[in-house]
Amino acid sequence: MEEQQVVRSLAALAQAHRLRVFRLLVVAGPQGLTPGAIAQALEVPAATLSFHLKELSHAGLVTQERISRNVVYRAAFGHMNELLAFLTEKCCQGEACLSTTEARCGC
Repeated sequence: MEEQQVVRSLAALAQAHRLRVFRLLVVAGPQGLTPGAIAQALEVPAATLSFHLKELSHAGLVTQERISRNVVYRAAFGHMNELLAFLTEKCCQGEACLSTTEARCGC
């Protein structure tokens, strides 16, 4: 994953409504959710939700698919995994990472 895409993705998630939408779609899994279901679950007005879904889509974090008369949004799990891999690449200089508790106590 290129650094520019990482920055775009993190910037999209650096907003509370978009972060909540993305997390909800991650929980929903591959079946995804319609905008109506997302709006209802998060109590976000439809117009506001539309804006945030567009931003998440441009960042590559969500996909959309038209199924009959509905549009279903899904978390882009491949993109999410690439983003996490980029962020954790060379973590702890290749050594096993310690949890915060282990690091504090020297275990």
